[in-house]
Amino acid sequence: MTKTVLITGCSTGFGKLAAEKFSKEGWNVIATLRSPEKAPELADLASTIVVKLDVTDPASIKDAVGEGLGKFGSIDCVINNAGYGGRAFFEQATPESIDAMFATNVFGVMNVIRETVPHMRKAGSGSVINVTSMAGMIGVPGNSVYSSTKWALEGLTEAMYLEYKPLGIRMHTVAPGAYRTTAFGENTDDFLETGDDQIRDASRKIRENFERIVTQGDPQDPTEVSDLMFKLATEGGPVHNPVGADAQMLAGLIHGSADREEFVRAVEQMLLPQE
Repeated sequence: MTKTVLITGCSTGFGKLAAEKFSKEGWNVIATLRSPEKAPELADLASTIVVKLDVTDPASIKDAVGEGLGKFGSIDCVINNAGYGGRAFFEQATPESIDAMFATNVFGVMNVIRETVPHMRKAGSGSVINVTSMAGMIGVPGNSVYSSTKWALEGLTEAMYLEYKPLGIRMHTVAPGAYRTTAFGENTDDFLETGDDQIRDASRKIRENFERIVTQGDPQDPTEVSDLMFKLATEGGPVHNPVGADAQMLAGLIHGSADREEFVRAVEQMLLPQE
């Protein structure tokens, strides 16, 4: 029987690449996004339906899942890719922007899981892949609120792995490094120029140093991420999956450090501007 994947955030970036990958490999694809008219080319993919879904709206999730089940009969994998970034020191982020980011990046993922996992549990099999970030491995300076949302997803996924493995459901995170996708550059709140002179100057220095680091070397191929998603959906694998040379390097630093403080000191030398 042909398997079916539901993917959120398919308008650009990793979500769109995942839809293309799974379709090419013969899966049924429920490609979801807030504005389907922004990616009409998705409808040309084989065995794919394009469905409106807003992760902050439980009713739209319920409708999208119902449409997918009505078309294909099952959902065997869910890829929670919808989300966005945020550049700001903590005090530069407004309460409203913090609430909105958690509503999408954390509670939105929970909303989709809440609607889809019961179907997998009753079937006795399935997998959930939550797209996090290397910011879920380290606290990225200048991205404190965004980092906190990705840490939340890493913890949620690990706990749910232990809860749902006995019920036949596999849970994974995919933590990409700094891939130069459209979404990485544009789907981001930016508050680095707000606040007083001191905080603006400090945040600008952090951002310039970070951008210098992540743009060094050859660009990473974002299809590495969609290929890993497909491998996890079909073969399984670890709970936590850093992908990209930079994310894997950080994972190696974590595992090679005697304790977390040693790792934080190494990151400090790497990411903070050295006067």
